[in-house]
Amino acid sequence: MNLQGNLNSVREKIAQSAIHSGRKIEDVHMIAVTKYFDVGINQHLYDLGVSEFAENRVDKFILKATILAQYEDIIWHFIGNLQRRKVKKVINHIDYFHALDSFALAQEIEKYACELKKCFVEVNVSGEESKHGFSVEEVEPFLRDLCLLTKIQVVGLMTMAPFAATSEELHEYFGKLKNLQEEMSKLNLPYAPCTQTSMGMSSDFEIAIEQGASYIRIGSALYE
Repeated sequence: MNLQGNLNSVREKIAQSAIHSGRKIEDVHMIAVTKYFDVGINQHLYDLGVSEFAENRVDKFILKATILAQYEDIIWHFIGNLQRRKVKKVINHIDYFHALDSFALAQEIEKYACELKKCFVEVNVSGEESKHGFSVEEVEPFLRDLCLLTKIQVVGLMTMAPFAATSEELHEYFGKLKNLQEEMSKLNLPYAPCTQTSMGMSSDFEIAIEQGASYIRIGSALYE
């Protein structure tokens, strides 16, 4: 595994995609998805200059966060479905939550969070039955329903494209999320600035950047 070489390659592609779409490179955050590896990989990537990591398994994340607690500049992202019964174990150890997909889950975060938590609302842009998330039409009503909660800040929207999507379809799905994010931002809800988009993975992050991704989640491209 050539982490340095793979990381350099990903960073170069990020830069090229940002420049090609007239964006600033620093406006694109690369999150290293380390859920399949032990803490040694996080440590190695950190030594290479990576400071944002994503996990989706509560116990494994807690172990890593504990071991790496000395590195105060690490930013932890929790991705994937989070069961409500596990919210209290993880919510106060993460910086960003990328899969807010129900009001019941929002209530659990409100119950256990000790401070304001930055969340991405998950949107099922493609309409796949196998995916979690709100439909495009459900997002605004959900945001308005959050008005009485005090521990949740909706910083943006998140989506995952279908695995077998074509390039044209990827542009459509990611563009649709970006347009929706901009529409939600114009609502000027104080608890939901909604200025960011979390979209794009190893196989499609270049298109996601071209369509306005703020956060991209990179896994296999770093470890192949």
